[in-house]
Amino acid sequence: MTRILPLLVLGLWSGAAPAQQVVTIGVAGPLSGEIAHLGKAMENGVALAIEDLNARGVVIGGGKVVFRMQSEDDAADPKQGTAVAQKLVDSGVKAVIGHANSGTTVPASRIYNAAGIPQITPSATAPAYTRQKFAGAFRVVANDNMLGGSLGRYAVEQLGARRIAVIDDRSAYGQGVADEFIKSAQARVPGLKIVGREFTSAKASDFTAILTSIRAKKPDLVFFGGMDATAGGVLRQMKALGMEPPFMGGDGICTEALPALAGGGMRDGAVYCAEAGGVDAAHEKAVGDFVARFHARFHSDIQTYAPYAYDATMTVAAAMQQAGSTDPAKYLAALRQIEYPGLTGAIRFDASGDIRDGAMTVSTYRAGKKVKLVVLR
Repeated sequence: MTRILPLLVLGLWSGAAPAQQVVTIGVAGPLSGEIAHLGKAMENGVALAIEDLNARGVVIGGGKVVFRMQSEDDAADPKQGTAVAQKLVDSGVKAVIGHANSGTTVPASRIYNAAGIPQITPSATAPAYTRQKFAGAFRVVANDNMLGGSLGRYAVEQLGARRIAVIDDRSAYGQGVADEFIKSAQARVPGLKIVGREFTSAKASDFTAILTSIRAKKPDLVFFGGMDATAGGVLRQMKALGMEPPFMGGDGICTEALPALAGGGMRDGAVYCAEAGGVDAAHEKAVGDFVARFHARFHSDIQTYAPYAYDATMTVAAAMQQAGSTDPAKYLAALRQIEYPGLTGAIRFDASGDIRDGAMTVSTYRAGKKVKLVVLR
């Protein structure tokens, strides 16, 4: 599925006018399937950035530029993700914002790299993405090493967990964040026990056997590596089985949609999650204003990564302006050295393309709403 954002035509008087260059930004994420709400919010974040850029009247290399968005649905499926990547390359996009999840981002990145097209993911956290050392691969959020490490530290130091059961969905993201969580927790408490390591899939709906096995081992915390749609089912069935240990997960579950997906299976203050990214006091007003504009424009929740998709788009445009060119081969060097004051904080990349000084926000849920607890670095 392709979605093209209509061009915002700037007011031009009739008669001869300088030609405007049209610059297409590709967006790739799940617009169908279990996590379509995340992909749609990401798409809308990019759309809002493009509307803002066009309203300002961007000049690059002495000429006016009009941005447009070409959005493709990867359905969070690696095979479809690579097909979408090739479609965007063939369409001549100048940059790609996406993909949303690690399982599509990593294979798609090889196609963008071969074509010399920069890619910024606003949400994929697998370390493998930037470990490939592709010159044009970037992310604007912390990776799983940082995220899982921070969650492991919080679990043992703040929640006092000593007997932990771990479930992951075997995806690149889910397994990665679970592995880093275990490594971090065990490094801080040598006697800590992982009383169970269970596996499921993003398409599963019956977790009774896994949870029955875990319940018998009496964990004081259950960690889940995967996405919110699956976590919601796990939480519902934990409640049905009378299981009450705290539940923890990474950014994949840390969404505004989780309470609805859990269908009443969440107890207040018993679910903890961390999302890559953290907004300090200096940026809270800017993000708050963005949330209000997003709601007014799209009549929907922002979900976790909409502001990061917005920042990724604005960062690409800033690099083009600094380089005086929309040619990826010419603006890539500026992108690698960029220091952009984003809504979510300073956007600066290290040599691998990871965000510098990545922050993580730990949250819980009360009365069906996500509540921020602390920002960790």
